[in-house]
Amino acid sequence: MSTIDQQFIEYIVKSVVGNPDDVVVDRIIDEKGVLLTLTVNPEDLGRVIGKRGITAQSLRTLLRALGTKNDARYNLKIVNNDGQDGPVIASYTPTSQDDSNEDADKTQAASSTEITPVETTTDEPVDKESSYSKKTRAELAELDDLDI
Repeated sequence: MSTIDQQFIEYIVKSVVGNPDDVVVDRIIDEKGVLLTLTVNPEDLGRVIGKRGITAQSLRTLLRALGTKNDARYNLKIVNNDGQDGPVIASYTPTSQDDSNEDADKTQAASSTEITPVETTTDEPVDKESSYSKKTRAELAELDDLDI
């Protein structure tokens, strides 16, 4: 038996996705409130998340409004189950303005579970200086020479 919050999310998501039969909403109550776990077909994951996570954010906003009415706190977790070792929680990774034209599917594929370490050593000095930084340093040197 599904509750009003599960039916609410199912109705909205089923109207957005291409495979409405694959939409599953699980409900868990814990100390933080009600956790709704949304599982959709991997092909529809990009539609549910939306560009830059706008659709997922909108779903969470609607749940917040429903929670205000029902005196409950709702959390929505979108699960990515595209055949990897186990389900992976879909997350939004901010990208630069240049990447804003990419589809949400490509953004989701790029944010897989593999994490590559970034080397953050500062042992080597940076030799490349732009003309702007050279000009700014020269102006600051002139300001230092002023007797105020």
